Amino acid sequence: MFPFDVTQNRRPKIQYPVFGSNGIVATSQYLAAQAGLRMLEQGGNAIDAAVATAIALTVVEPTSNGIGGDAFAIVLFEDQLYGLNSSGYAPASLSLEVLKREGLQEIPRYGPIPVTVPGAPRAWKELHSRFGVLPFDALFQPAIEYAQNGYPVSVLTGKGWEKAFQTYRQQPSTSLFGEWFRTFAPMGRAPFPGEPWSSNAHARTLKELAETGTDSFYTGRLSREIVRCVRSFGGFLDSLDLADYQAEWVVPLSVDFRGYTVWELPPNGQGIVALMALGFLEPFSLETLSEAQRTHLSIEAVKLAFKIATETIGEPRSMPKDARSYIEKAALEAGAKTLSLDSVSDTTASSLPGGTVYLCAADRSGNMVSYIQSNYMGFGSGLVVPGTGISLHNRGCNFSLQSGHPNCLRGKHRPYHTIIPGFLSRGREWIGPFGVMGGFMQPQGHTQLLIRLLVEKAHPMDALNAPRWQWLKDRTVAFEEPYDESIRKELARFGHYIDTVPTSALFGRGQVIWRSAKDSTGRYVFCGGTDGRSDGSVAVF
Repeated sequence: MFPFDVTQNRRPKIQYPVFGSNGIVATSQYLAAQAGLRMLEQGGNAIDAAVATAIALTVVEPTSNGIGGDAFAIVLFEDQLYGLNSSGYAPASLSLEVLKREGLQEIPRYGPIPVTVPGAPRAWKELHSRFGVLPFDALFQPAIEYAQNGYPVSVLTGKGWEKAFQTYRQQPSTSLFGEWFRTFAPMGRAPFPGEPWSSNAHARTLKELAETGTDSFYTGRLSREIVRCVRSFGGFLDSLDLADYQAEWVVPLSVDFRGYTVWELPPNGQGIVALMALGFLEPFSLETLSEAQRTHLSIEAVKLAFKIATETIGEPRSMPKDARSYIEKAALEAGAKTLSLDSVSDTTASSLPGGTVYLCAADRSGNMVSYIQSNYMGFGSGLVVPGTGISLHNRGCNFSLQSGHPNCLRGKHRPYHTIIPGFLSRGREWIGPFGVMGGFMQPQGHTQLLIRLLVEKAHPMDALNAPRWQWLKDRTVAFEEPYDESIRKELARFGHYIDTVPTSALFGRGQVIWRSAKDSTGRYVFCGGTDGRSDGSVAVF
């Protein structure tokens, strides 16, 4: 198509932050960012922009999210912070006992079993109903145009598409993925980067969701098609599971870190892992430590936070204690005392690949949104509802099969959830949204990003593009290839097992918006950043 390889960069990339005062949208795909910007230009607010961006992402980055996924949001509206948990639960008829009767010793990665009720469409409607100002159907228009008219596939999305194609093609039975191949690989292959792709089925579904206020997905025609699809492959999702579903408005949790307040959503999400890790680190003089020492302590804090989380987090009503108890001052101080510059702990936690999109938006009035949406593992379960373009997620993979565990598989229970939006404030001043997507990397990414921002005083673009690490299990830590070799050697001397990874795919992708105080004219200035590991963009006007 082009006389050059669009997937190769031969020179180092230097990125500076982007500024705007009328509105700003940052996300992992540039066409989606433009969709949100259109809403702002039409007189919409940050919530309208965020929802339009989220809807567009189901079309232009289907490798990481879809109409059949989950979503979470933190919204600052008129200087009040709100949290939305729009993650779905397991079918009412599915349980640990039923799974065992089916002869299954684990939850399959693909197929109908890991499909929980998708919450993303409900999130779009809830956010708009409470805060939006534009007509609801207007928020769908950019996405419908992308789906109907086609768009050139971006580079990293194209790479993920090809990976999914190869994965599904190599499965023992490809019949499960038949509709996926018909929808997402109609030419018998994944689309190349730069090659136009369209989906009339996706466009029709989005029009139906717009016209029915997403009701068709939960109680109408689309719900019947979803149930028919899942049931045809032996799944348990039924019409009542969809009809009964409601998103939940929640109160965000917070800890103080370096003079700022960090906000995350309560479980069933893992935002509390980031809060615990930061809380464990707060007593240490991080600014005076070497980067190797600071990294060592951060790894140990993350490990301790994960140890607590994997033992306790699940559906809130099944947890042994209220989530707030884990971030009380006494609990955080006790955790901090177990960390040492001279020792490395051995802790195990599960780690699965994830496919997620994050976005943030702000408007001239200062309203801001931190929003995250996911199909979990790439395209999710591999199931695509015939004729709709709806790829169903596989979030149920994250349930535990340990009887009595807070995260044990139960009907109408939500699993431990990896996707987490973040927010930052200082005193009475709201700073802005941030997020780093990528499965169990996410709270680790939040921790590292905030250390870059608040300890090292890096600007958003610099903080996002700094090399990252990911603790995997026991003493093993993966480091992004550009990570300073001397730091890695010092960490090895501390006792960490160092795994250097040449690809950046393991280390997440993020966005940040930082809101200034009002200037002399009464306007805000927004400073935005996007991760160079993505096809991301910061759109402003």
